[in-house]
Amino acid sequence: MKKELIGRKKEVKDLEAALQSNRPEFVAIVGRRRVGKTFLIKETYGSFIDFELTGLQHAKKSDQLQNFIFALKSQLPDFQIKKKPKSWLEAFFLLSNALEEKGKQEKLVVFLDELPWMGTKRSGFITGLGWFWNSWATNQNIVVVICGSSASWMIEKIINDRGGLHNRVTKLFSLYPFTLRETESFLKSRNIHLGRYQIVQLYLSMGGIPMYLDQVKPGLSAVQNIQAIFFQKSGYLRNEFDRLFASLFDNFENHVEVIKALASKRQGMTRQEIIDNCRFQNGGMLSEILSELQQSGFIEIYQGYGKKTRMSIYRLIDPYSLFYLTFIQHLGVNSKTDFTKLSDLPKYKSWSGYAFENICLTHIDQIRKALGISGIYTSISTFVARASEDMPGAQIDLIIDRSDQSINICEIKFSSSDYEVSKKDIDNIENKKRVFRHHTQTKKHLFTSLITTFGVVENKQKLNHIDQVVLMDDLFE
Repeated sequence: MKKELIGRKKEVKDLEAALQSNRPEFVAIVGRRRVGKTFLIKETYGSFIDFELTGLQHAKKSDQLQNFIFALKSQLPDFQIKKKPKSWLEAFFLLSNALEEKGKQEKLVVFLDELPWMGTKRSGFITGLGWFWNSWATNQNIVVVICGSSASWMIEKIINDRGGLHNRVTKLFSLYPFTLRETESFLKSRNIHLGRYQIVQLYLSMGGIPMYLDQVKPGLSAVQNIQAIFFQKSGYLRNEFDRLFASLFDNFENHVEVIKALASKRQGMTRQEIIDNCRFQNGGMLSEILSELQQSGFIEIYQGYGKKTRMSIYRLIDPYSLFYLTFIQHLGVNSKTDFTKLSDLPKYKSWSGYAFENICLTHIDQIRKALGISGIYTSISTFVARASEDMPGAQIDLIIDRSDQSINICEIKFSSSDYEVSKKDIDNIENKKRVFRHHTQTKKHLFTSLITTFGVVENKQKLNHIDQVVLMDDLFE
């Protein structure tokens, strides 16, 4: 079955505009491993690509240059390589000669994939690429597209480069995981017709990563697919975790240590709490690790309402990492677990509630639309207050502060049926609002918004205390 390009409309439009423009274009695309960067480029440009090179992971410079020679001979066979390049400067000079010799009238397209694997320290790759763009490509009718799974490397070495590539990128965009709506379309394109609750179950475990979703098989429920993909010894995602981080970061063990710490405290951690739970000092190395994890889409930083930046909460938002560390990490090589039974246990139900909160946090635009506040300026934050002698503690995971003198206090409940708001729920919500008002001294009106899956039972608690309800279907908009 031919794979269909799902979503990515803006990215396709940008790429097509680069191909049609009357100037040389230097396009940079960043996005985590398996998110579909290469597929997007090949589907959009296809036969327009004149030269394509993908870096080799953990390869020395001589092997990378040999890989370049193989690509040049394969894709531009009429060009005679008289002398093998010993440096990237020589390699890019050869490439410029080969493209000139081709004599193409239409726009040339050069696609360089997995740049971080080629641009290692002392490799000279950035120097060669800088020469290729500044001394040759800027005078040609060309599109140079560069990709890399290490978003932090791409931003530091290319976007923020202070050398030859400074301010040279003409278009930059990040490729994000599929939304729930795009995930639904992706699965349908593969003849997988699951209900939205089951799609959410899949999303809880693997997120919107196309390569992961491509493992889902038709004719199986979400639980059956998760069993096959995660828990079988040969399951595609059984051993993906270490491969994932090793492919993105140098000294990836440090990044994994932070991820594991955040997974252990689901409501997130302050920077100081991360320091207390890891072996890092409060310095530049930790800042770099946190920045790289955020830029790569694994964690997000949420400002505490009315708090200083140092009190911001770092939260693990990558569904796969959270699922793996909760249910897979402890399994031995030959261990077997029946997820069809595990999914009925309280541990999974508790985890699902937290994971569903993460989905809501990454679908804020859909929530704002459902609340009817898309046209109002809003800011997103969290709130945590410790108990004191005169006031109990409280935590609110999602606060939507609005410019119309209103605030949405969001309560998120994952349920397999219509949710029934209990008196205990209301007592908890009212306590949160009371504590919030006490600490913030806000004069804004507080709306209570319930976000859940199927619906809400119309009892007196719901009618008297819940102002708005956002449903699972709204997240698919």
